Amino acid sequence: MKKALVFMSIFFIVSLLAITFYVDDYIAYGQANIFWGSKGEEVKVVQSKLKRWGYYDGRVDGIYGYRTYLAIRKFQKKHNLKVDGIVGDSTKKALGIPIKTKRTAISRNDDIYLLSKAITGEARGEPYVGQVAVGAVILNRTKDAKFPHSIAGVIYQPGAFTAVDDGQINLNPTETAIRAARDAINGWDPTGGAIYYWNPATATSKWIWRLKPTLKIGKHWFAKGTY
Repeated sequence: MKKALVFMSIFFIVSLLAITFYVDDYIAYGQANIFWGSKGEEVKVVQSKLKRWGYYDGRVDGIYGYRTYLAIRKFQKKHNLKVDGIVGDSTKKALGIPIKTKRTAISRNDDIYLLSKAITGEARGEPYVGQVAVGAVILNRTKDAKFPHSIAGVIYQPGAFTAVDDGQINLNPTETAIRAARDAINGWDPTGGAIYYWNPATATSKWIWRLKPTLKIGKHWFAKGTY
């Protein structure tokens, strides 16, 4: 009798855990924005739909790369949506993908999350104010006519950031980078409006030396424009 009760108890606990994980996965599915660097089943769903409708000609591999980005932008333009390459709520609705309620304050559909990934990839070895400064530069670019007008657009502009080119953008963001991203989005700009930054010890682009540095934080120089 005791063995039967123990077995039933174990079975109940295992079943409860399985249900919990299923519910968590169900709630999580469909809640996060999808952008360059995203991976998983929901990316496959997006790719499949876009391929079926003639917007996408790449592999349905669940990896959001350059071809998926271009296809999303074509789809958004065709449907009079915001053309930013991000599969947010309005784009999901147009694609016929269900939208679920957010469960966490920091999630992949958050500008803070994406900005923190860029900060992690570009400046995780910098002092805290330097990490905020890198986030501020990205935000400042969204307000400048020379650059895309979204955080994702700025970050994934071809050739703009080393972290995107070498894959460090896909690292999990550090807690410090998340705080720095939040501070930058909340208005802290240690650079005073800079739209460029670089490390003079590692910079390889010749044009960077035409910029007029306004301040130095950590290893990075910051500038608003050229001499």
